[in-house]
Amino acid sequence: MGGGEAMEQILFTLPYPEPKALLDKLRKEYPAYAFTWYETSSNRATIASEIFKSATILVTLGTFPQDTSDAPNLKWIQVFSAGTDRLANKPIYRDTDVLFTTMSGIHGPQIAEWAIMTTLITNHKYKQLYELQKQHKWGKRGQDDDYHHVNDLVGQRLGVLGYGSIGRQVARAGQSMGMEVLAYTATPKNTKEKRRDNGFILPGLGDPEGEIPKEWYSGLDKENLHKFLRQDLDLLLVSVPLTKDTEKMLGKEEFEILGKNGKPPLLLNIARGKIVDTEALISALKGGELRAAALDVTDPEPLPEDSELWDLDNAIVTPHVSGIGEAYTDRAFLLLGENLKRWQKGEKLLNVVNRGRGY
Repeated sequence: MGGGEAMEQILFTLPYPEPKALLDKLRKEYPAYAFTWYETSSNRATIASEIFKSATILVTLGTFPQDTSDAPNLKWIQVFSAGTDRLANKPIYRDTDVLFTTMSGIHGPQIAEWAIMTTLITNHKYKQLYELQKQHKWGKRGQDDDYHHVNDLVGQRLGVLGYGSIGRQVARAGQSMGMEVLAYTATPKNTKEKRRDNGFILPGLGDPEGEIPKEWYSGLDKENLHKFLRQDLDLLLVSVPLTKDTEKMLGKEEFEILGKNGKPPLLLNIARGKIVDTEALISALKGGELRAAALDVTDPEPLPEDSELWDLDNAIVTPHVSGIGEAYTDRAFLLLGENLKRWQKGEKLLNVVNRGRGY
């Protein structure tokens, strides 16, 4: 698998200027490799085919060769994001055996903070408090006002639908605030080895050994999913990848189950909008099956200006920014550096995409 003694031509196609210090560090560590940075106009820009001709390794957000013949030497593509749902129709993914890896593992800190932030905004009535501030009003503190109906997170049940690197960091943050964590995965995690996270982990973060959840559930069928949703959840984090098995995974039937618990939960979606049926979501927010929703992703995306979601008092909508942060590029280069080291030694890379599973 590795490059061995051969020269590798590493091409970056990313929509921002070259981070000189980070690239210089790689050049010093891998003097036999040639690094070329091509700044694209957008995340998924189309660029001239000849740019890919000599590349053996490609690092990109979404700028790929239009045809497999454009990149005859390509062996490995390091995608600069965690999601892989946009790859399915790319010829270089569909029609070759080029290795794909992702940046899974670098998004946990900032997304977990977004999840906790939006949870606290909801639980502590911050929208109402901010309106008072804008009106220069101190507000009242009588026993009948909303601010006496605030619940902290101690003892609340956090369901994590998809226990990958992001789900594990949200679980860690939730546990630190006194929450009980329940995990749902596609396949059973009934041994210590299966519960272990073998991906890229930032030091001191996540749940490397899978020790945080008090209960584990699994499956790709409705019966097992519904069993998980019936566990008296206070919060439900959606952190599964978008695949044919997870598209519209949560719809009218699932929201009705959640609403029957007697205390409808807060839904947090940081995964992909298409995992949730939007019309069913709006209906559940209006009908009380969901207490509230915090959405960093929507379907469609961008969310149309006339969508009801914008104006629902119990919805928070952000423009797919929960994973963005000043440390993103630094962390991405840490992961890239680790994979280059493994590539040079002929070892298995981190975050290899399984085409059969779709992630």
